[in-house]
Amino acid sequence: MSYCEIVRQGIGEQHRLYHDTEYGFPLATDAELFGRLLLEINQAGLSWTTILNKKENFYRAYVGYDIDRVARFNDRDRARLMKDPGIIRNRLKIGAAIENACRLREIRDSHGSFGNWLDHHHPLDAAQWAKLFRQTFRFTGGEIVREFLISTGYLPGAHDADCPIFRRVKKLKPAWMRDRLL
Repeated sequence: MSYCEIVRQGIGEQHRLYHDTEYGFPLATDAELFGRLLLEINQAGLSWTTILNKKENFYRAYVGYDIDRVARFNDRDRARLMKDPGIIRNRLKIGAAIENACRLREIRDSHGSFGNWLDHHHPLDAAQWAKLFRQTFRFTGGEIVREFLISTGYLPGAHDADCPIFRRVKKLKPAWMRDRLL
């Protein structure tokens, strides 16, 4: 069953809002892309409902997904995050967020932005993307990478073709549609 079908069946308001306004929509800034990657990493082993319920808390805890500030997080910041009940308090996921921010700074130095790096590697298939992400980032397995790329418009599959949101996303020409005639 697709996410569109699940949302139509009434899974919850937070899912409907995410589906209708964020899922599959291209993201413009590195902070937005980093934030989505952080949320996808934190979802591993948990429900997306849990992450959606904590989304604003993640935003605050990780200082608006400011890559430079998160890359400078120290042991005191790690301890603060481990005590924050508003986020997922997992040492490995917190460490991955900080390390990935450091790696994103390197990507920004080499490609200008995370978005440029993604565009540089587009189009890859899901397996190639997963391999690239595993070589580049921490805590990025195949499912995390696939959902990140679908949710940000780099891979197809966010919306059914008959979903009204599909038409809105299509107008924005996400990366996966750039070379296709749909």
